[in-house]
Amino acid sequence: MQTKTKSQYYTVEDYLLQEETAEEKSEYCNGEIFTMAGGTPNYNRICLNVSSELNFKLRKTAYQVYMADIKLWIPHSNNFKYPDVIIIEGNPQYYKNRKDIILNPIVIIEVLSDSTKNYDRGNKFQQYRTLESLQHYILISEDAIHIEYFKKVAKYEWLLADINQLDSHLKLTQLDIILNVNDIYERVDFS
Repeated sequence: MQTKTKSQYYTVEDYLLQEETAEEKSEYCNGEIFTMAGGTPNYNRICLNVSSELNFKLRKTAYQVYMADIKLWIPHSNNFKYPDVIIIEGNPQYYKNRKDIILNPIVIIEVLSDSTKNYDRGNKFQQYRTLESLQHYILISEDAIHIEYFKKVAKYEWLLADINQLDSHLKLTQLDIILNVNDIYERVDFS
């Protein structure tokens, strides 16, 4: 969940300067700053499981995995976001040579909570789709076994795979890897 910090307009420079010393992460949305809420144990566990699996499977390849603290610049909507997990191919492209802001994700993964799921499926995905590099968008529920995998098949066309079985898998053919759903949800408590 995000909370608006103040009712005023901030420049990109204002936001980036504030983020350097802020105790909490915030996202920038076309002049407004929204403080990000902390995650739950399930959220944290899923992010850790997914990024660990991806990092292990993609070692010694052209792909790099980043999680949580790397910002993403979306020029079309003048936004900075903190995706839960990002994968890039090759070398990172940075915003104005800043090593904390990436421009070229091919995969973005978001872990959904009750407070963020509608935004992550809707407006945020709409913003992410403006990134030419993006080929895969994955949404993972934190409170049920449910993964929505969107794969870009043409410039304005995305294919959805809806996964909701623990013995299923998520296959990223472009990256030549398979993630087992039971590994993604290992140690996640649904009680």
